[in-house]
Amino acid sequence: MKIALIDSGLGLLAAAAALRTLRPDADLVLSTDPDGMPWGPRTPDDIAERALGCARAAAEHRPDALIVACNTASVHALDVIRAELEPGIPVIGTVPAIKPAVAAGGPIAIWATPATTGSAYQRGLIQEFADGVEVTEIPCPGLADAVEHADEEAIAKAVTVAAERTPAGVRTLVLGCTHYELLHAPIRAALGEVLDIGPGGAGRPVDPGSVGFYGSAGAVAGQAIRRASPEAVASTGGGTLLVLRSGRVEELPPAALHYPEGRALSAGIRV
Repeated sequence: MKIALIDSGLGLLAAAAALRTLRPDADLVLSTDPDGMPWGPRTPDDIAERALGCARAAAEHRPDALIVACNTASVHALDVIRAELEPGIPVIGTVPAIKPAVAAGGPIAIWATPATTGSAYQRGLIQEFADGVEVTEIPCPGLADAVEHADEEAIAKAVTVAAERTPAGVRTLVLGCTHYELLHAPIRAALGEVLDIGPGGAGRPVDPGSVGFYGSAGAVAGQAIRRASPEAVASTGGGTLLVLRSGRVEELPPAALHYPEGRALSAGIRV
């Protein structure tokens, strides 16, 4: 079995690591776009064009399924990628995990990029799956870029700001950008330092262990395996890793090795 993933950069690491856990034998193709990133500030047409370029590069290696491991690209490029590649290659998009987060219980906070926060796309998902549930949308400016460059100082600053904006009563946190799924430990640490100042002025520390995190990596990894043909699912791969950077065959960038998922993929082991 061979599964391809596309994203502007390191956001695909979490889903790739989830695939490695589910199917250690699967051959993985990671197709990113360092020449065109970040995608967020681009126009929808530009995003679709860049994402389609990554998908085409990955499709040349004949994967059994392809994951669009990026929320922004899933909004603006999923239809055009499916139009070109399906039915030959099943294409799986990424959706913020609002539905399972609601099932786990609210109140809910959604951390996402500024472009996604408050967007019609995200508001539509909230209306569809979280009607009547207390939801706080929290923009995280600069966080995805900090993750991409493994900038620990910038990550800490952006995570702290987002944690301070997160109500202490939140029970579940939706990680609405695939880059954020690489930051479970820093986010929990930041949430543990937040104080809820009530009407009486008394501070109450947030218990970070009581907050459930919901990302999309595991769900899209499982869906990719389910969407592959029975023959592909039954076949055994070699657990190889192919990295395409703007179509060029290269190694994982050094920043990827800053994260456990990147190190595990590089070493060919499960997370």
